[in-house]
Amino acid sequence: MDERMRRQWAATEALALGWGGVSAVAEATGLARNTVMAGMREVAHRRRYPRTKLNARIRSVGGGRKPLTQTDPGLQKALETLVDPATRGHPESPLRWTCKSTGNLAEELSKQHHPVTDRTVAMLLKAAGYSLQANRKMREGSSHRDRDAQFEYINRQVVALQKQFQPVISIDTKKKELIGEFLNAGREWEPAGQPVRVNVHDFPDKELGKAIPYGVYDLASNEGWVSVGIDHDTAEFAVASIGRWWRQMGIQRFPKATTLLITADGGGSNGSRNRLWKVALQTLADDLGLQLQVCHFPPGTSKWNKIEHRLFCFITKNWRGRPLVSYKTVVNLIASTTTRTGLKVRAALDQGHYETGIVVTDEQLAKINIAPASFHGEWNYSIRPKG
Repeated sequence: MDERMRRQWAATEALALGWGGVSAVAEATGLARNTVMAGMREVAHRRRYPRTKLNARIRSVGGGRKPLTQTDPGLQKALETLVDPATRGHPESPLRWTCKSTGNLAEELSKQHHPVTDRTVAMLLKAAGYSLQANRKMREGSSHRDRDAQFEYINRQVVALQKQFQPVISIDTKKKELIGEFLNAGREWEPAGQPVRVNVHDFPDKELGKAIPYGVYDLASNEGWVSVGIDHDTAEFAVASIGRWWRQMGIQRFPKATTLLITADGGGSNGSRNRLWKVALQTLADDLGLQLQVCHFPPGTSKWNKIEHRLFCFITKNWRGRPLVSYKTVVNLIASTTTRTGLKVRAALDQGHYETGIVVTDEQLAKINIAPASFHGEWNYSIRPKG
């Protein structure tokens, strides 16, 4: 096909596809969008005036305006220097600290005597293998040499206890949430042009405060408990949440349990080096009459905690786009969270006050009936009831 036939054929294909046809055909054939649209104009003209003869002149092969990369050989290098100054250019690139939009890039290139438009910049970037990308959370920091071994150890403990029909839970604190008419990420169906109006600024309301959701997820039962705190996220609050789960849900599911395995992150209110956490666990073990076996995830691996992607993510989806105007709203939205796989969640408000800055002495720590495991006893240990 000659040049005219090619663009008119592409135009008919684009017209047959309908909406988005021009982009689809241009991408599939490598023709410019302008070429496809020019063909569409020619096809429309021929249909409207079938007896009119189009100009029979066809330019010779290789005719027409040359690509800018040929007429301006330094353009591509100058563009890549601006886009990626760390590897392709000097560290003091003019746009090093500026948003690299196609408009800004085109403006800077024009200043460097490479006149281009923003659309041309976009085309050149795409041809060079660039694309618009967001940041992605991938770096976890330095990993412990026994990271994999610890995961294998945790897995063995979980499987062994589940075979004995003993409870195994995953625990963590969800992100604190402002209470009030504040923006909540996500979108929800509302009448057109009538979005829910919220505050412009996210300044905390001193009277309403924040909600602190602390979750307990039962791995075997696919059930979760969330205590919504109103005070501070302390070790005592974390242990109190575990106790409430056991009394409200756990004991009914495991009436003959003798051991409770707790998998937790290595830091925060339930951290492996938190002395108050261990003291509070001893009190809980005495109250429940259960041996509490604890396994902490290695440093920098909190995203592998089961509760994150089996409970918390679904709670976030359930209240997306809805301002959390009260503690009752938070509790109800959490408790109504379900999934197709049968997740069940219960929630309650914890109005207790938990003091911060409590110091645990060596004498108090020595009274804990704790038995470190032979493998990384700082991460894996059991606390047995006294007496």
